[in-house]
Amino acid sequence: MIGYIIALVLAIAVLPMPYGYYTIVRIGTTTVSAIYCTHYLSEDKINIVYIFGFVAILFNPLIPIYLEKEIWVFIDIIAAGLFIYFKFD
Repeated sequence: MIGYIIALVLAIAVLPMPYGYYTIVRIGTTTVSAIYCTHYLSEDKINIVYIFGFVAILFNPLIPIYLEKEIWVFIDIIAAGLFIYFKFD
């Protein structure tokens, strides 16, 4: 369920939004990525842990990575797809 929520948040992020929304997106995506890492680490699926570890680093709010809006749109769509594809209950 949380994967669908963060995927929706990421999908909305492709629209022009206030800067504060993108900060919330960063915090939420990093948090949910860490949850996914923990879950898939317990299942011993290391490749998926690497994927969501990379997503967590990319979206981290403490040391933000600044990219062009067009690149972030692409990244947001890919990340949303990852959260939907690798969902767990």
